[in-house]
Amino acid sequence: MDSDARGPAFGEVMRLAREIDQAGRDIGLPYVAVSADISDPSPVVGDDGRPLAETVFRWVDPNLAYWKDRAFALRAGIIRVVRVCGEPFYYQQGKMHSWRQVRALEAVNQRIDPEAYGSYGVQGAVIAPIHSPMGVIGAIVWATDDPLADISEIFNKHGARLYLLALRFLSVYRDAVLPPAETELVEFTRREAQCLKWAAAGKTDAEIATIMGVSAPTVRFHMTNASRKLGVSGRSQTIRLATTLGYIGQGSGG
Repeated sequence: MDSDARGPAFGEVMRLAREIDQAGRDIGLPYVAVSADISDPSPVVGDDGRPLAETVFRWVDPNLAYWKDRAFALRAGIIRVVRVCGEPFYYQQGKMHSWRQVRALEAVNQRIDPEAYGSYGVQGAVIAPIHSPMGVIGAIVWATDDPLADISEIFNKHGARLYLLALRFLSVYRDAVLPPAETELVEFTRREAQCLKWAAAGKTDAEIATIMGVSAPTVRFHMTNASRKLGVSGRSQTIRLATTLGYIGQGSGG
C-alpha cells in the first residue's frame, strides 16, 4: 500500500496508537510492543510507512529493535504464552497471572524459566493477546522496567480497558493493511463435514470410506472440495482451519 492510499485508512490507526501509548504512560507501563500477527515478522507501521515502534512506541531496551528481528517471536517468552492464552494476563515476579486461574498460564509458569521473560529488561507487563478469525494471533504488551510496580493492581484496574483497546487497534489495523475483499462465508456439504470430522479424529481416507460406506476416491474428492472452500492446501491445513473456525470439534468423529 502506497503512502497516498495509506493516509485516510490509517487515520484511526494512528489515533488508537497514540491512545495506546498514552494509556501505558498514565498507568506506569510506558513501554509498548505491538504485533498484528505473531507469525509474520513484518512490523506494525503507521501512516508514513515507518514502524510504529520507531515513531510512536518505545521499548525498555532502546537498543533492542525487536521488530527487525525475524526470529524474535520464536525466542520471546511472552510471545510463547500468547499462543496458548486468549485472555488478558500480566507478568509479575517471574510468573504469569490473569483475572482468574487459567490452566494454560499455570502450565507455563511450571515449564518456562522466568529468565525467558526478564532477559529483555521487563520487570512487569500487561499483555493483551487477540485471537482473530482465520487463526491470526496478535498482541500488545504494556511493560515497565520498575521492579516495584504493582502489576496486579494495575491489571485489576485497567486490564479490561487495555484489552478492549488492543482489540480495537488490531482490528482497525488489519482492515487498513489488508486489501478490500468480500467476506466469504464457507458452507460445507453434509458429506464434506463428515469427512472433515473423521479426518480430524485421525482416520485415514480408507477408514473414512469404510465408515461412511463410500469409496476412498470419493472421500478425497470431498476433502479437496473442503480445502478449496477454505482457501488452503493439504489435509492438515484444512483440518486445522476448519477446527479453528468452529466447523468441526477438536478430534471429534462423525
